[in-house]
Amino acid sequence: MASTSNVQSMDDVMRETKKGSHVSSDNREKYYRCEECSKQFSKLSNLKRHMGTHRGEKPYRCEECSRQFSQLGNLKNHIWTHTGEKPYRCVECSRQFSQLGHLKRHMRTHTGEKPYRCEECSKQFIQLGELKKHIRTHTGEKPYKCEVCNRQFSHLDALKTHMRTHTGEKPFRCEECSIQFSRLGNLKRHMRTHTREKPYKCEECSRQFSELGTLKKHMRTHTGEKPFTCEECSRQFSELSNLKRHMQTHTKKNSY
Repeated sequence: MASTSNVQSMDDVMRETKKGSHVSSDNREKYYRCEECSKQFSKLSNLKRHMGTHRGEKPYRCEECSRQFSQLGNLKNHIWTHTGEKPYRCVECSRQFSQLGHLKRHMRTHTGEKPYRCEECSKQFIQLGELKKHIRTHTGEKPYKCEVCNRQFSHLDALKTHMRTHTGEKPFRCEECSIQFSRLGNLKRHMRTHTREKPYKCEECSRQFSELGTLKKHMRTHTGEKPFTCEECSRQFSELSNLKRHMQTHTKKNSY
């Protein structure tokens, strides 16, 4: 071989390939290095395929939707979104997945593994994406902007939900009465008016509520907390509605 290093650059590989050089059985441990990102490969064919990702090559096309992919494996995974095939099954709960990576992430819900830790507050997460979203609560970063009103959001899901205030879209429908909602959480709360479910219990008096916000307001009757203060006279109230009602007494006085 022309190079004695255990790592060959792409130029080295191509030069030696043109010369008719081959990786002999004695050099099976030799690796091929990508000059763009320094990633290493044990096979020349793998390096060539990887180099296409830097050039933006996507030679594998889905015949159903024409979406293109840089690797055959990614295309195969994508095909299952059309066929509905889910070959990976969880041995704990029998839930099935179309991709092995999705199954591995799901397994952490059973094992309790949380491999991604926030360096700021040490909170741990099951998925890397969850950690990245959490990090924005520390940095204040809001990379997602509404093109209609320029409001910014830290999470893409929050932007998508916000966009419905502009489009009027209400994709969540109640199967009982057909009322539609822009948010899934609103639909779930509404469903309790049909089921009479009250999952939130006061630990002081055992009274139950259908909404968490209602429980929080109720708890102030026990704690005496009055977080709403009148800017005119400093009187405090446990509920915002009571403060607004009180503010009208100042408005009437000022009108005379």
